Amino acid sequence: MSKILVISGHPDLQASQANKAILACLSEDLDDIAIRRLDALYPDFRIDAAAEQQALLKADVVVLQFPLFWYASPALLKQWLDVVFSYGFAYGTAGDKLKGKHLLLSITIGGPESAYSPLGPSHFHLEQFLRPLEQTAYYTGMHHHAPIVSYGMIDTPDADTTAGSLPERAADHGRRLLARLRTLRTVREPALA
Repeated sequence: MSKILVISGHPDLQASQANKAILACLSEDLDDIAIRRLDALYPDFRIDAAAEQQALLKADVVVLQFPLFWYASPALLKQWLDVVFSYGFAYGTAGDKLKGKHLLLSITIGGPESAYSPLGPSHFHLEQFLRPLEQTAYYTGMHHHAPIVSYGMIDTPDADTTAGSLPERAADHGRRLLARLRTLRTVREPALA
């Protein structure tokens, strides 16, 4: 059995419907999981690198759970990466502490999937926006896995509700994430590129 560490990068989880529901789904269903809410731990963006590195050392699977903000992770999650994935820990001389761990991105996106194409308003496929996180995994020796992504995760009057209500879509995301985590708990080698 693998220990799972979830890093919640939403900057205001209490205000979130989707990310809050996804995390609740995980905490209710999995044993041996730790969820670190960066918004609660570091509202001032002053990340305790030593505490975060200790949490990472105990994990076999690391999940970055976040909403896509302006085609990237929220600033709080980026700050966490900048401070925690430091020289001597994540890379460089003796910086092999993340090597062999599994990295899974779990992302909620407000816009529709059709927006993420060369002909859509975002002009690029989602995978292109995620390349920096994929490269971070490779550079640190982590096994990168295909992300769990949910589009249309916004509750506005013009939102497309053909896939159900926002709570239903969040629950579906949570189920897909749980299924992937159950698979990763038993994987010894990387299953996906």
